[in-house]
Amino acid sequence: MNPIQKAIDAVGGRTVAASLLGISYVAVRKMAEKGALPRTDYTGETNYAHILAENSKGEVSEAWLLDKANPKHLAA
Repeated sequence: MNPIQKAIDAVGGRTVAASLLGISYVAVRKMAEKGALPRTDYTGETNYAHILAENSKGEVSEAWLLDKANPKHLAA
C-alpha cells in the first residue's frame, strides 16, 4: 500500500481526509493515485503530512509520511 493511501485509511477514508485537508475528494484521490504528497508540503505552503499524521490515531507519523510520500522518490 502506498504511504498516502495508508494515511488516508488511517484517518477514515478519502471523504474524511478531504475535509481535514480542506481540499476536494478528487484532489485526495489524485494524491493517492500518485502515492505522493504535493510539492507544496515540502515548501511550507501546505501541511498535509502534519494534518494526516495528527489525525491517524498513531498509525503514521509526519516524518514517515514526508519521507515515504516524497515526490522525488517517484522520479528515482
